[in-house]
Amino acid sequence: MNQHTRFNLPLCLTVEEDAFFHSDEIIKRYIPDIIGQKTIVISEQFLIDIYREKIMDISSDFGGAEVMAIQRASFDEAVAIAKKVCIEDIRVIIGIGGGRVLDTAKYAAHISKAVYICMPTSLSNDSLASPFSVLETEGAARKTIACKIPAAIIVDTNMIINAPIGQTLSGIGDTIAKHTALFDWKLSAARTSGNVEDFAYALARMSYDSVYHCDEKDLKNHVFIRILSRALVMGGLAMEIAGSSRPCSGSEHLFAHAIEEYYPEIKISHGLAVAMGSIPACIFQGQSPDGLIGFFRTYGLDYHPASYGISEEMFADIWLKARDVRPGRITILSETPHDPSQLREIYQRMVESE
Repeated sequence: MNQHTRFNLPLCLTVEEDAFFHSDEIIKRYIPDIIGQKTIVISEQFLIDIYREKIMDISSDFGGAEVMAIQRASFDEAVAIAKKVCIEDIRVIIGIGGGRVLDTAKYAAHISKAVYICMPTSLSNDSLASPFSVLETEGAARKTIACKIPAAIIVDTNMIINAPIGQTLSGIGDTIAKHTALFDWKLSAARTSGNVEDFAYALARMSYDSVYHCDEKDLKNHVFIRILSRALVMGGLAMEIAGSSRPCSGSEHLFAHAIEEYYPEIKISHGLAVAMGSIPACIFQGQSPDGLIGFFRTYGLDYHPASYGISEEMFADIWLKARDVRPGRITILSETPHDPSQLREIYQRMVESE
């Protein structure tokens, strides 16, 4: 029996054009009692500069809320914001930005017990609705820490359409990675007599299916942005219901974590790293990667290791390190012998499959 029976769901998920310009009206419909409460807006300086009109409009809608720019997406910064929120009797935190801002604001709200409103400016991964924040701890080290999911998520499709295309591709990569993550979750449950939470599994599978089988191929189309937004939120809710990241994170995520921890000089987003990792993971799992490769080609998602400066030797080493990057996490890597010659073949196949 799964002991994780209590979970939170957002009170509001709004995905529409120009939603940022009437965020107060949206909140009034779903969480009326927080209107008029003391609020702080958390963002990054470059976003405040680019979207000054929208952010100042939101600040004014929420009673002249203070706008604060974070320096780093760090544990210390989140704690400092939480301290300020508690001391100054702030009741609402609005996070406006990408993953760094949203993770910091989400954890600050969790510690301070403030109501958290998530307003993403890009859709680079499923952290916007997940019950986890990824924060810097010491130096370059980062830690995934459990926290409460947002009370409200407001996605302005115009903002996402204007975001760099690479960030949207990263969000697509994080969504498609659920294909191999769900296989690994079932494998782990079978090996440990554990439980696969059916509803969480179904939500994660729907998240993947909605994007993988989407008829709209234009990343700048409002329909596609709505589908991707909801897919990323569904992934976050699947993790909340499961009480772990298992519905969305398997061997392909271990590959991405190994890059982050051992090869920080490689410049690749989290979503693109897990997309790249999902192709070998498929092969280890005995599944054909052709569907994923065809999908990535359709959307112009570059999954070739060489494009990011990853050589054959590095590729094999990253997969070796991936085995131990999260001790105790059972995936297909737990029962696949490390075979450098097989990895060389996979690397060549990925580089040549233009």
